[in-house]
Amino acid sequence: MTWQQQLLQYKPKNEQEERDLAAFRYAFEHFDDVLTRDNPLAHMTVSAFVVNRARTHVLMAYHNIYNSWAWTGGHADGDSDFLAVGLREVKEETGVDAVAVSTEPISIEQLSVLGHMKKGRYVSEHLHMNVTYLVEADDSAHLVVCEGENSDVAWIPFDEIATYCNEAHMIPIYEKIIRAL
Repeated sequence: MTWQQQLLQYKPKNEQEERDLAAFRYAFEHFDDVLTRDNPLAHMTVSAFVVNRARTHVLMAYHNIYNSWAWTGGHADGDSDFLAVGLREVKEETGVDAVAVSTEPISIEQLSVLGHMKKGRYVSEHLHMNVTYLVEADDSAHLVVCEGENSDVAWIPFDEIATYCNEAHMIPIYEKIIRAL
């Protein structure tokens, strides 16, 4: 079974996920390069929703490109082991070692990315077909800022995410994940 077939077996939890999964299916049928950034319209990304053991806080980074506090994550860049990508991104962006709560995604979403500058080059507006995993980490672990990607890292209380996050379209996604816990 291919990674696309495995992902398409995901059971949507709401209308947003149903529609986004249909968009994933469309992209898989029409593009053969969505696993890499070679596809300038839409490509696979992975996020990790990192919670503490008490399930009261989420580990977030202040992402410079988005000027907002957000979950950790990044591009698949050809790697179809999405869980491994998510765990690697947590380590790179925060310095924290996290462990997966489950090998199954907790959420999927298609996310719009506005055009922006990255490493001195313009990146056109595009879509991230994102797979999210629930992972856990020790909230007393030493946090590290990943210069160039983010400018701060912190444990944010669940009930304060909307105060920290400047991306209004992300709040319902974070709330959906918290409800699923």
